[in-house]
Amino acid sequence: MKNTEQAALTLFDYHRSSAAYRVRIALNLKQLQYQSKRVNLLESEEASDGYKALNPQGLVPTLLIREAGKSDVVLTQSLAICEHLEELKPTPTILHQDALAKARIRSLSQLISSDIHPLNNLRVLKYLKDELLVDKEAKLAWYRHWIALGFDALEKRLSESETENFCHQNQPTLADICLVPQVYNAKRFDCDLSTYPKIVQIAQRCNQLPAFIKAQPENM
Repeated sequence: MKNTEQAALTLFDYHRSSAAYRVRIALNLKQLQYQSKRVNLLESEEASDGYKALNPQGLVPTLLIREAGKSDVVLTQSLAICEHLEELKPTPTILHQDALAKARIRSLSQLISSDIHPLNNLRVLKYLKDELLVDKEAKLAWYRHWIALGFDALEKRLSESETENFCHQNQPTLADICLVPQVYNAKRFDCDLSTYPKIVQIAQRCNQLPAFIKAQPENM
């Protein structure tokens, strides 16, 4: 598929899913029209046979790409979806033309998406509560521990000279796409962000942009 404007995009989405939030931002930055189809994680709709036929992991997001005369394409995993959108519509870029810059952006993105988010996503928190019988305070302590560990490292990375108004230089990239949902969730769980001025400033700057505002959970 070469022309995204001729394709119908359906995002299987949940408004508070960090991973789905990332894809919404990327779609908005790329100015791609899409239909959002809600998968209610609180009611375990992701575990239904119908949804698992589409995404065997039973996770969101899933992006369905439908183009006349061609077989449907189903994409899963938020960063893979974002990078596919980058290849389909390179402008405006969410990566970079320079190989080292691209590697740095991916490194920052994976620090969040691979090392912070998986430990604190909904299915982990449900398991702590329902299977391990962890109480509310212990669950919050778990969440805040992994946020602090990850944000300590991320704040140092964002002190590098390549960080300017955004995570990398002066336009939002995949790293900012990952940062904003993670900050949103950290605030939901009342994490102390006072020692992360760079993280907070960049998230605030992003959240002044229409593509980020439109993707916010409250606006879905």
